[in-house]
Amino acid sequence: MLVTTTENIIGYRVTKVYGQVFGVLVRSRGVAGNFMASLRTIVGGEIKEYSNMLEEARRHATDRMVKNAATMGANAVVMMRFDSSEMGQTMCEIVAYGTAVQIEPVAGAM
Repeated sequence: MLVTTTENIIGYRVTKVYGQVFGVLVRSRGVAGNFMASLRTIVGGEIKEYSNMLEEARRHATDRMVKNAATMGANAVVMMRFDSSEMGQTMCEIVAYGTAVQIEPVAGAM
């Protein structure tokens, strides 16, 4: 599955648009992780516990989006984006979304 942030893919043409597709994930750090992160705010700098959690959450949200696109019959997702928000004080929602499409190579373009 090809996933791109662009609308057009050089060397391919869109033959069918399936519509919007997304993958949603809600994550929360455990009490120990929140405690360690709060200690790091005293010193300053990157809070690696949260950075790692968000990086993993984005991967999982993207995987879910790709799975949903494949279920629709798509072989690509164009205009892919991420969105995130806080839910309460301990949870984070990550959404990967885009447009599920069918693409095929353009003859002689490669």
